[in-house]
Amino acid sequence: MSIDKFALYLFNQRLKCLDSYDKNSEEIQTNQLKMLIKTATNTEWGKLYDFSSIHTYEEFAQRLPIQSYEEVKTFVNRMMLGEQNVLWPGKIKWFAKSSGTTNDKSKFLPVSEQALKECHYRGGMDTVATYLNNNLNSRIFSGKALVLGGSSKPTIYNKHIKVGDLSAVLIENINPLVNMFRTPGKKIILMDEWEAKLEAICNDTIHENVTNLSGVPSWFLVLIKKVLEKTGKQYLTEIWPNLEVFFHGGISFAPYREQYRTLIPSEKMHYMETYNASEGFFSLQDNWGDPSMLLLLDYGIFYEFIPLEEIDAEFPKVYRLQDVETDRNYAMIITTSSGLWRYKIGDTVRFTSKSPYKILITGRTKHFINAFGEELMVDNAERALEKTCEMLDVKVREYTAAPVYMSSSSKGKHQWLIEFEQVPKNLELFTKTLDDTLKSLNSDYEAKRYKNMTLEMPEIIVARKNLFYDWLEQKGKLGGQHKIPRLCNTREYMDQLEVFNQ
Repeated sequence: MSIDKFALYLFNQRLKCLDSYDKNSEEIQTNQLKMLIKTATNTEWGKLYDFSSIHTYEEFAQRLPIQSYEEVKTFVNRMMLGEQNVLWPGKIKWFAKSSGTTNDKSKFLPVSEQALKECHYRGGMDTVATYLNNNLNSRIFSGKALVLGGSSKPTIYNKHIKVGDLSAVLIENINPLVNMFRTPGKKIILMDEWEAKLEAICNDTIHENVTNLSGVPSWFLVLIKKVLEKTGKQYLTEIWPNLEVFFHGGISFAPYREQYRTLIPSEKMHYMETYNASEGFFSLQDNWGDPSMLLLLDYGIFYEFIPLEEIDAEFPKVYRLQDVETDRNYAMIITTSSGLWRYKIGDTVRFTSKSPYKILITGRTKHFINAFGEELMVDNAERALEKTCEMLDVKVREYTAAPVYMSSSSKGKHQWLIEFEQVPKNLELFTKTLDDTLKSLNSDYEAKRYKNMTLEMPEIIVARKNLFYDWLEQKGKLGGQHKIPRLCNTREYMDQLEVFNQ
């Protein structure tokens, strides 16, 4: 029996647990909430809100406020100083650094030992189990996984407590046996200087038998091009002929899909999306034919949802999982085994199914364009751009978009700054096709574009080569989990990038 077949046999029980979600979702989530409350009863937070007297969801929701990072930051800072039993029992030794955008502020999210084991690592195992179950001919364990992660370091507050990108936190704490199936070595993967890390990864992995990749699509693409440049090869399959899957997450894969297909022209190559954030491992793609992801229910996470249109309301409506509707955008609220209580993660999701519960990530609560009532979400932008590129045989490297506000002499419009692999021969046709596709995907956008009454035709600005990479480098944001802000309702990023584009 091959290692892959044996691994699938070992994963059989977990696959049954995932199958049980369909019929037992409400019971599973109720039990998760009870466990979280009971475990944290004697923490400072548990005593503050008298967890010992909470017996129902209604009592929980009535008593505990919805929290943003700013509102919980003081407690997190105390935990980073080494205080115990604050938001979660015991001492938290690891904090995942997350910015979510390219601004200068960082969030530090606690990662408890329980969350490492029962959430993040369970997510990794379930991802592999699901993949093997979908691909019975897999041979991923015949070679190694190429992992592209971040770095970590002790905090400035306490030398015994460390912070880092989530990927680094996971690598630092993983079972050493896993290293037998991973490349490059730990010393290289945790390097903090991005360009030196790329060079070292190339040198260390080119002659390995790499069968699978794990990382953020944008940064992995940089590595792939570096590997091809260094070897003089055209396709990644010439270097790693047994490559069969890319486990990706962090950002939408849509803008990069065609580039990956070009660089990895293999019928046996698969792409599997996961939603593993600093706050928790939330979902994974369990069916290659369906882009939506299975919401993971027994990971020490209790889910709630706020309709996006109510996210800024003083008293927004909050729904449990069983009360959500499909095809509606929600801001996700989580309670976790790392001590985040009714925490606004900042992501928006849309349910595509309730049996089982499956979601698509549609954007960020602060990353959209609604300057004119068009309610353009990142999900709309990604899908429209992907369809436009497919129709016109165009490839996009990176992009961002922002509004151009109305003036006394002009109407409003959207401005797109796009770095192409190769600039379209007919930019006017590209612009019109993108506009028409957006209309087909978003009725609010279509209404505002009607006869140019509110919104004029969007404007496409061609970005110079490596504009976004250079911009991130200038801000010290290369690699890790740093992301290009796709949509912004202000000109904060666009104005910076336009100056940088000159």
